[in-house]
Amino acid sequence: MEISKQIAFVTGANRGLGRALTLELLSRGAKVYAGARNPESIDIPGVIPVKLDITNPQEVAAAAMVAKDTTLLINNAGSSTGASLLDGDLDQLHLEFNTHFFGTLSMVRTFAPILVNNNGGTILNILSALSWVSSGTAGAYTVAKAAEWALTNDLRINLYPQNVRVAGLHVGFMETDMTSGLEVPKSNPADIAKIAIDGIESDSFEIVADDTSRHIQSILSGGVSAIYPHLS
Repeated sequence: MEISKQIAFVTGANRGLGRALTLELLSRGAKVYAGARNPESIDIPGVIPVKLDITNPQEVAAAAMVAKDTTLLINNAGSSTGASLLDGDLDQLHLEFNTHFFGTLSMVRTFAPILVNNNGGTILNILSALSWVSSGTAGAYTVAKAAEWALTNDLRINLYPQNVRVAGLHVGFMETDMTSGLEVPKSNPADIAKIAIDGIESDSFEIVADDTSRHIQSILSGGVSAIYPHLS
């Protein structure tokens, strides 16, 4: 895929990785629709701001009407409530699934026909190292991301025959508002955005963007004893 010829739609484009992805796409010559709940918060010259809450079907449909020329959809919008599965607020658990699973699915169901009509394209779902493993904290986020990974795998198989490639990006902690309270090593979102767009340009199905994700991927075949050695 030649990025300079693409018309991209990025969700959650007003900050963090979404903003970095938008800037990277612009720098490579793509036309970019930038979706955000508050489009006035998008301060990037050259993009087309679009009001979008991916959990709102009416706003997803309206966004699709605006961006009928889309050939590249990046599902980046996310939430992180920190809710525990055992005693967390159920509304927060629903929010995580409504965002990462149902919101992403809503975007794909709405935009996939657009990509097909535009002679094919690519969808990138921003996943996480936590799609593959649980840290024992923030269980709602972890299981929602695991569900989004499973969603990505199923969509990949079903959309490929229609000339739509579905890719997933796995990444650990980044320097974003979502991780501001965590004292852990973090990647620069601008660096991850470059890796993500490089992966799209090379037609990769799976983009493993940092050492954390690469390590977790490497031990998955070892089962529970390899992933959670403290349980053995």
